Amino acid sequence: MPATTFQQLLDAAFRQDGPTYLLPDDLKAYQTLHRSAPAEQGFRFERVRLLVAMSLMKALADLGDHEESRQVMEVLHKALGARSTQQIDSIITKDAHRFERLYTDLYVNEEGSLLLNLFERTLDADSIPAMDQVMEEALDLVSELDFNHQAEEDEDEDE
Repeated sequence: MPATTFQQLLDAAFRQDGPTYLLPDDLKAYQTLHRSAPAEQGFRFERVRLLVAMSLMKALADLGDHEESRQVMEVLHKALGARSTQQIDSIITKDAHRFERLYTDLYVNEEGSLLLNLFERTLDADSIPAMDQVMEEALDLVSELDFNHQAEEDEDEDE
């Protein structure tokens, strides 16, 4: 079930943009985590964490056309290409200022606040069961979001 939840979360968050951001191996990251040798599980867990965090940032960016969320998502996407947890840490550390700016002058509605809370919980998750819980809640939330609402508001302003 969690593997299905993971896949559904990626599909719901990235919708038509999936091919731009996600490789076939990314879509199988959760299954790979469970099949990996103990020595590789830390790295595989970090890949799942990055993908869940990217999903939440993608949803936040699409929900409110939020540039800082897009920038954080790009850092996470870049880190997804790393070959070790040390490389992931290095990439994230190099662009830490983008994470700090995420919360600066940010107006969010209730859904945005919930996405940011789940993002923080993703970063704090230190076990597969904790990540599974975040994924479930993230899928429920992302599936309920109305991404067309912002596009409709933008169209109304242009008229």
